[in-house]
Formats: sequence, C-alpha cells, structure tokens
Amino acid sequence: MTEDDANDGTDEDERIFTYSRAQAIEDKVLVDVSEMALKAGIRVPTAVTHEVWARYVALSEAARRAGQDEDGRLWDVLWMFACAASKQPKADELHFKLYVSTDRVEPRLIELKAIIGPGDFGEPVLTIMIPDED
Repeated sequence: MTEDDANDGTDEDERIFTYSRAQAIEDKVLVDVSEMALKAGIRVPTAVTHEVWARYVALSEAARRAGQDEDGRLWDVLWMFACAASKQPKADELHFKLYVSTDRVEPRLIELKAIIGPGDFGEPVLTIMIPDED
C-alpha cells in the first residue's frame, strides 16, 4: 500500500480548497477599509463586502450631484459600527443600523452585520456585510 492509497480522502485536516482573506481583497470580494477604520477607533483589520461598498459607499451620479463623497459615506458606516460595538463589546456578530443616502439621495434606514473572526493567520479581523451575506 502506498502513501496515496492510505489517504482515502477521509483525513479531516485535508483541505480541498481554501480562499484567504487576502485573496478576497485582491479579487475585490472584500474591500480593505482598515486605514479609515483605525481613525474611527476600530483596532483590527477591517473590510466591507463588495455588496456593502456597491450599495452604500460607492457614489451614484445623483449622490455626487448632492455633494456626497465616498469617504464620508464609509466614515458613517464605520462610525456607526464603532458606536454600536461600544455598547456590546463582547459580541462576535453585531447587527447595527444607520441612515444612508442612496440613488434617491433621501436617507433611508439600513441594517448591516459585522462579524469578528480569525484572519488568514488567526488574528482577529472585522468584516461588515449585508445581513444575509456570510
């Protein structure tokens, strides 16, 4: 029996495929916002999902005309997370709400979900996403 024969695919440690956080950022599945997050008092590497970025940070033409900017919109997301987290500091998952302006420019209340978990090397990292994302 060879070593290949001994490994019949039942080894729990065997991985078929891994997708690192770094790869997700490179592929733009996640957007690294750690620099601004640090300014908002968030001390762990932070990313938002592409969907959060596309819906609530990226600007439509109407939002541009209304004088909004991406930095301001991102700040609002991060600051509101930081405020919610300060009230519930031990949670691994936190839902929080904030008002954002979308294509209609008029602010509307949205809910986001933040999860803190292990990064590529086991370090704590934060990901902010739409509630039905995982």
